[in-house]
Amino acid sequence: MKEQGKETLIEQGTTFRGSFASDCPIVVKGRIEGEISAPSLVVSKTGAVAGKVKVKEMRSEGELSGEYDADSIYLSGAVKDKTVLRARSLEVRLTPERGRMQLVFGECEIDVGDIPSKEESIAQARNTFEQPPADPPALWDEIPAASPFAPAPEEDNSSSKKRTNKRSSVPPPAE
Repeated sequence: MKEQGKETLIEQGTTFRGSFASDCPIVVKGRIEGEISAPSLVVSKTGAVAGKVKVKEMRSEGELSGEYDADSIYLSGAVKDKTVLRARSLEVRLTPERGRMQLVFGECEIDVGDIPSKEESIAQARNTFEQPPADPPALWDEIPAASPFAPAPEEDNSSSKKRTNKRSSVPPPAE
């Protein structure tokens, strides 16, 4: 049984090469090259992992290369070319320190899994259009009103007319 609060730490300035297995979460601030097995893996901004990794959860702000199998992956760092990520859920958060963001994909293949039925796709699309995000990103405040990406102006909801997006030729979802 693992004790709470314990973790395996690879500190900045440390490089480990070989097979690595731990019953505790692994935190990488340095570099690991090889095979890794653990309940979870956290790669800090200064960390790098290269090799074959099998964990339940992975969070990375550092550099990844190799092959990764996890239930959930949270990315906000660098992923090197020809890296394979397999996960039940994948979340990518990109926040540039300054200026604009840049995504570069080399050879890229995204396999999502089973193809959803037509009914599931329609229901999911309706939910996306009918339920606006609870807390819109602050980024909207920085987009000039003249931009084609600016949010549409608020409309008067007192009328019984159907709402349409005046900035796009895409019709609203069928009801």
